[in-house]
Amino acid sequence: MTVATLADVLQPALRDGYAVAGLVTLGWEDMCAFVEAAEIEGVPVILQAGPGCREHTPLPVLGSMFRYLAEQATVPVVSHLDHGYTFDECREALECGFTSVMFDGSRKPLAQNIDETAAIAELAHQASISCEGEIGFVGYAEGEASAGTDPVEAARFARQTGVDAMAISVGNVHLQQDTSGGLDEPRIRAIEKVTDVPLVIHGGSGVPVAQRIALANSSSICKYNIGTELRMAFGEALRGAVNRDENRFDRVAILKDTHVPMLQACTRVLRSMGYVSGRMAEKTI
Repeated sequence: MTVATLADVLQPALRDGYAVAGLVTLGWEDMCAFVEAAEIEGVPVILQAGPGCREHTPLPVLGSMFRYLAEQATVPVVSHLDHGYTFDECREALECGFTSVMFDGSRKPLAQNIDETAAIAELAHQASISCEGEIGFVGYAEGEASAGTDPVEAARFARQTGVDAMAISVGNVHLQQDTSGGLDEPRIRAIEKVTDVPLVIHGGSGVPVAQRIALANSSSICKYNIGTELRMAFGEALRGAVNRDENRFDRVAILKDTHVPMLQACTRVLRSMGYVSGRMAEKTI
């Protein structure tokens, strides 16, 4: 079945040593390109609706769009709420057909984060969908500073919340436009020693490709969230489409010209997830 939950795609990734791309979507055009790229590569994909996307398009609409693409796809597609901040928002996503919700209580005290995440994980599991939580705080490039994940707190968080995936802060930041940094591998090793929950890296665009692949193959990191590098590719493609002809005005015609560049950008991302079998093993980055 191509309509998949987060647990459906992350447990095989944990077992077999690869990661699945959580792709941040903003509209129909990129969603279609992401699913097509996943079908070409023969790999699962996670379509994510973050806060920015939800400001532009209501959850019921996004749920229907994701569900339609998942039902038509030839590979597993997860419909994922990214950075849900309230119980009600996560419940609405569930009711709108999402197959996975991420509750972000990372700014809250540990005990509160655990209690609220556990309640949402229970809600999700009662509906046979998945829940991701975050322990530690993943900051923002030129914005809020990160607070690294403490392994002892991570073990308690995983045990007491029952989440299907755990986002951690190990040198990653949101909205980073280059890969000059890197992840704190000793901290990752310390975390995976105390829990067997699949680990998630938010801000995956800032992680060097070689490190993405190596950690996907050798650690419990099973999901990289990728947004910035794909948005940058879309912006470049859109500027090119508009500027090629100053007399063009048809929105659909202009947006069609972004499809191939987005398909190519997404393919590069999918090939950095460390797949070690099937078609992906035969391809080069």
